[in-house]
Amino acid sequence: MAGMSGRAFRKVAVLMGGPSAEREVSLVSGRACAAALREAGYEVVELDAGPNLAAQLVDIAPDVAFNALHGRWGEDGCVQGILEWLRIPYTHSGVLASALAMDKSRAKDVYRAAGLPVVESVIADRAAVEAAHVLPPPYVVKPNNEGSSVGVYIVHEAANGPPKLSDAMPGSVMVETYAPGRELTVSVLGDRALCVTDIVTTGWYDYDAKYTAGGSHHVCPAQVPDPIAQACRDHALRAHEVLGCRGLSRTDFRWDESRGLDGLILLETNTQPGMTPTSLSPEQAAECGMSFADLCDWLVRDAGCNR
Repeated sequence: MAGMSGRAFRKVAVLMGGPSAEREVSLVSGRACAAALREAGYEVVELDAGPNLAAQLVDIAPDVAFNALHGRWGEDGCVQGILEWLRIPYTHSGVLASALAMDKSRAKDVYRAAGLPVVESVIADRAAVEAAHVLPPPYVVKPNNEGSSVGVYIVHEAANGPPKLSDAMPGSVMVETYAPGRELTVSVLGDRALCVTDIVTTGWYDYDAKYTAGGSHHVCPAQVPDPIAQACRDHALRAHEVLGCRGLSRTDFRWDESRGLDGLILLETNTQPGMTPTSLSPEQAAECGMSFADLCDWLVRDAGCNR
């Protein structure tokens, strides 16, 4: 199986669901991708990734695995390691890039080394975060290794004190300086940065804004000055490259218009972006002339091991 490529792949296992906080979103992505791959002519097996995943994969014996998992275990290198061990070609990024991108603190170290613009941040014990301001407000508190804005707290300048975190938050968290401005995002497909999307919300682009009907809307392509759009594309491609990403990734930014190019901040890179026809990355691919089925087909053709 490891030597197969392109149209030699016929039987696709679409990995979805899993045990992360983003399980429900992953199920939606996986079902959409499975339908698109059937449309593209593949034999598709939908597989809810559980603790017996390795045995299920051996039993199914797919030519390739389409990774539609989001969040921990599916996006942090764990599933990628299983697939490497089994020598099953798979889509998206490999073990190291997935682990790096999912660890926000280490990803920022890579961004800084590459000269990409990021805000100040620290990793702190949650007890310390709840006891006093770790950074001067305004700042953001979030898990270091979750996606989809799960567990994000914004502490404003007018806050009376530090935040009280939910019991679901881990023992240590990331605290970073709040970056004001518009929410912009760019997908990278292979070696090509697609277009820029402006994500418009009435508040913070949190989990509910991302996945609740009417919580946000996308302006694609974003109505921003050409130098800002070009910088977003350049930064997204550079982030994809320095993290070692493969296939599809999406990098998120905040842009403070009042500061021009100096107001552009890179937030994070997602190695497993949402994958429904109306998700951000498929929307950008469509804007560039690639249908959802063609995008899923491209990802399968790009699949491999040793990623």
